[in-house]
Amino acid sequence: MASTSASLTLPVLPLDDEVVLPGMVVPLDLNDADVRAAVEAAQAAARTEPGKPKVLLVPRVDGTYPSTGVLGTVEQVGRLADGDPGALIRGRGRVQIGAGTTGPGAALWVEGTRIDESAPEPLPGHVTELVKEYKALATAWLRKRGAWQVVDRVQAIDDVSQLADNSGYSPFLTTEQKIELLETADPVARLKLATQQLRDHLAEQDVAETIAKDVQEGVDKQQREFLLRRQLEAVRKELRELNGEGKDSAEESDDYRARVEAADLPEKVREAALKEVDKLERSSDQSPEGSWIRTWLDTVLELPWNDRTEDAYDIQGAKAVLDAEHSGLEDVKERITEYLAVRKRRTDRGLGVIGGRRGGAVLALVGPPGVGKTSLGESVAHAMGRKFVRVALGGVRDEAEIRGHRRTYVGALPGRIVRAIKEAGSMNPVVLLDEIDKVGSDFRGDPAAALLEVLDPAQNHTFRDHYLEVELDLSDVVFLATANVLEAIPEALLDRMELVRLDGYTEDEKVVIARDHLLPRQLERAGLDKDEVTLAESALRKLAGEYTREAGVRTLERSIARLLRKVAAQHELGDRELPFTITDADLRALIGRPHHVPESAQDPAERRTAVPGVATGLAVTGAGGDVLFVEASLADPETGAAGLTLTGQLGDVMKESAQIALSFLRSRGAELELPVADLKDRGVHIHFPAGAVPKDGPSAGITMTTALASLLSGRLVRTDVAMTGEVSLTGRVLPIGGVKQKLLAAHRAGVTTVIIPKRNEADLDDVPAEVLDKLDVHAVTDVRQVLELALAPATSETAPEVPVAA
Repeated sequence: MASTSASLTLPVLPLDDEVVLPGMVVPLDLNDADVRAAVEAAQAAARTEPGKPKVLLVPRVDGTYPSTGVLGTVEQVGRLADGDPGALIRGRGRVQIGAGTTGPGAALWVEGTRIDESAPEPLPGHVTELVKEYKALATAWLRKRGAWQVVDRVQAIDDVSQLADNSGYSPFLTTEQKIELLETADPVARLKLATQQLRDHLAEQDVAETIAKDVQEGVDKQQREFLLRRQLEAVRKELRELNGEGKDSAEESDDYRARVEAADLPEKVREAALKEVDKLERSSDQSPEGSWIRTWLDTVLELPWNDRTEDAYDIQGAKAVLDAEHSGLEDVKERITEYLAVRKRRTDRGLGVIGGRRGGAVLALVGPPGVGKTSLGESVAHAMGRKFVRVALGGVRDEAEIRGHRRTYVGALPGRIVRAIKEAGSMNPVVLLDEIDKVGSDFRGDPAAALLEVLDPAQNHTFRDHYLEVELDLSDVVFLATANVLEAIPEALLDRMELVRLDGYTEDEKVVIARDHLLPRQLERAGLDKDEVTLAESALRKLAGEYTREAGVRTLERSIARLLRKVAAQHELGDRELPFTITDADLRALIGRPHHVPESAQDPAERRTAVPGVATGLAVTGAGGDVLFVEASLADPETGAAGLTLTGQLGDVMKESAQIALSFLRSRGAELELPVADLKDRGVHIHFPAGAVPKDGPSAGITMTTALASLLSGRLVRTDVAMTGEVSLTGRVLPIGGVKQKLLAAHRAGVTTVIIPKRNEADLDDVPAEVLDKLDVHAVTDVRQVLELALAPATSETAPEVPVAA
């Protein structure tokens, strides 16, 4: 163990942030005033004492001194390597610093006590092992630094105290660590401390070398890859020049980070984009993820996040545009006008955004083909001053087509809604969702369900596409969904849309549309001027009434196009002089005979209702309203089986209506003075012509009852009468749907008298006035009223026998 010995009086030589241990030899600059004062004081004292001048080497850290110093002897005074005056001082041993005292010179003198640092003899076994470990660690460290000449000197040190103090030369030790060694007087404890410090340093060095090696290997790989790519580009360039392909323009890599920061993006979208840029910077050129990220960033940067077109708030002008481009369709025009008026008032009062939602609209335009649903979308966009984009949904069966693919798929793309916004270039376009009733579902999901969020005004301001995975505000978009069949639209989806029905055009509206819109367009397509060919109004009316029978005007336009082609061809062949006016008398010669002659215009003997048992009904199909005939016959009692036979591809509801009609006549026929006995033993056959067309619904109930009553009574059904209504077992006439479409169909077919249920009388408000003026509409509540109106009066010529099925 260390102990103290004789006292000393020494001048203090302070060392700033430096520590000298016993056994170390250090050069000190005498230009430092403290060093020079201490050396000069020591030299002055040495003149009266034998031996070399002695100083006390004490480290000074932030103006404080430790309690232990080192006795140092001034070995030599002269010039340092740089030419400055200096002194060479050797550390001799530790000194316990005591109180200050006086002495010669300007130095600070202190009293001190020499510390005995001798180790026990002989050395214990654990100390011997400690000496071996320290020498091994020191040798390993010195060899890494290439200091081979120092290895032998360290190996030759056997004294424990000297070996521990030898670590004072280690450059990796901090001043605090060296002071800790200085203040540890016990040589064994000091050697343990030095060994631990050296062991920790070697461990840190091993980790640093491993990291440096890994980094160097990565850098070497990148440099190798860079050189190989440059060589590959050079080879490709030479091949292009050799093959005469010319020089290819240098591909410049886009600085996506700069583009994202410069783009006008919402804050959350910007954050998501910057995260993807970080991933892109970390990914290698070979990784497929880099290509996916670039495609995603391009899509995000191309979307018009904050671009909006200003709505045209000229309400009168917008209404004029709609009237000029479409005749009729007053319901839709009125709804768009209301929308613009409300938008204008909200903007004037600063209410453009309420609760994070803007003032978009979701309308469902339902009607038969050819009434102008699709073209109406463009007119709405034109009237509002907005961009227009059409999304065709017919036949779409993949949910990802609406909401986008997950980015985990190769070739993933955003959905059609996002692509429509991108194509429009603004966040408030008019988007036409065409044929929404033709959307199907299969194992890839239900696209109609994906549309629930898109078309919900309460949700679509935070619409999330699976590809983008950021919120997209669709609340300012005007969605117009078109459909032919209302029943084909899912109930939940229909509930989110405002329904606007387009039930078809009257004959007068068709003539106006043909004159103002269809004829000018077809003249241009046929290469004819408006002065060269003129269609008389009588010709247009005959085309609309006898050559076509449809709710829309698509077939009418084709007929006009065919007429103009005929005239153009005849003119080129020299058979026709221009200008030429086409009248109704010219139609047969140009495009053949009429296809739809009204029943009232036919010869009485050729009409379908010329025999008992045939009645005229009204129905609604995907193409609008239509006239439906019902035929009934009784089988011969000897050859035909009793019971009811139904043909014409009927649905379950219509079959039940036939059963109800037959049951009513069997139970109440006697009251109606009908020979109901024939219904008990003879088979009844009811047939609906056009057997290839599926038919269903309850609205043919009174038509079947009338046909059977006509069959039993032998009284003909009036040619000019058509009817629609559900029948009950008690003979009540119940309400049905599609009254407007059915009355338009009756008008087109030349029917003048229509029978409808009493409870549908309110639906007559939707029927155009010019149609009602030409129809005699009877609202009834009971089958007896139907029979009184529909059956012709009994005459002496009325055949008592009823038709028998062959």
